[in-house]
Amino acid sequence: VQLQASGGGLVQAGGSLRLSCAASGRAFSSYDMGWFRQAPGKEREFVATLSYRDRRTYYADPVKGRFTVSRDNAKNTVYLQMNSLKPEDTAVYYCAAAARARATELNEFDYWGQGTQVTVSS
Repeated sequence: VQLQASGGGLVQAGGSLRLSCAASGRAFSSYDMGWFRQAPGKEREFVATLSYRDRRTYYADPVKGRFTVSRDNAKNTVYLQMNSLKPEDTAVYYCAAAARARATELNEFDYWGQGTQVTVSS
């Protein structure tokens, strides 16, 4: 599975962005799809996962109620809608694919995209 993230950019606090992650390769619909982010000087952290098996979503506490993860299997694409953005959301955002169910940990994901920069100004 190859992943290509896009949609990042510069936005003011309170604004919105939608990230996309296009997948190519085999069996996209059989993977849990997740988003992580990494701010300068910090470790990569979990943001959200959408399980392919039960369609359940999992979110990190800092983004609950503001971010929404969704997928379109027909387009082999997963999305991260980010609303009410805050300066602390500034990071490089990565999409990832996991063969295991309900993946939320970094080491549970098998494939990674290249990342897209999100910058939120105050």
